[in-house]
Order: sequence, then structure tokens, then C-alpha cells
Amino acid sequence: MNGLSTILIVVGLFFVGGIISFVKQKMPTSLITLMSLGAALCIVTGLLQMEV
Repeated sequence: MNGLSTILIVVGLFFVGGIISFVKQKMPTSLITLMSLGAALCIVTGLLQMEV
């Protein structure tokens, strides 16, 4: 696991925490959708760049 993949996975998990917070605050659905897309892209990119 290299540094970039670790950072991307951590940022993705940070976005997931933000999504949970935004849902509890009843923020606009478009904002939650955009953040969900960003979180998914960060996590998937981090997992694909892992060097096993």
C-alpha cells in the first residue's frame, strides 16, 4: 500500500462521515449526491492503486 492510495481511502472515508452528517442535518439531496460520488471515486481509486 503506497501513500497516495492510503490518502485517497482516508479522504473517501472522511467524505462518508460528511455524508452521514449532511443527512442528519437534512441538507439538499444534490449536495449529498455530489459528496457520495466524490467519496466513491476516492475509495475506488485508492483501492485500484494499491500495490499488493
